[in-house]
Amino acid sequence: MSGTRQGGKLKPLKAPKKEKKEETEEEIAFKQKKKEEEAALKAAREKAMKSGPLVGGGIKK
Repeated sequence: MSGTRQGGKLKPLKAPKKEKKEETEEEIAFKQKKKEEEAALKAAREKAMKSGPLVGGGIKK
C-alpha cells in the first residue's frame, strides 16, 4: 500500500467563468416571440380547463 495517498475528498476543479456576450437583435426578437407563444399557450390551456372536457363519449355498448 502506498503511503502518499491523501485522505478525504478531492476538491472539484473550478469551471472557467462564462463571458457575457451581447445579444443581437435577432436573439432578442426570438426570445420575445417565444415569450408571446408561451403566454398564448398558457391562456389557451386555462380557457380549455374552464370549459371542461371536449368529448364525454367513448366506445358505447
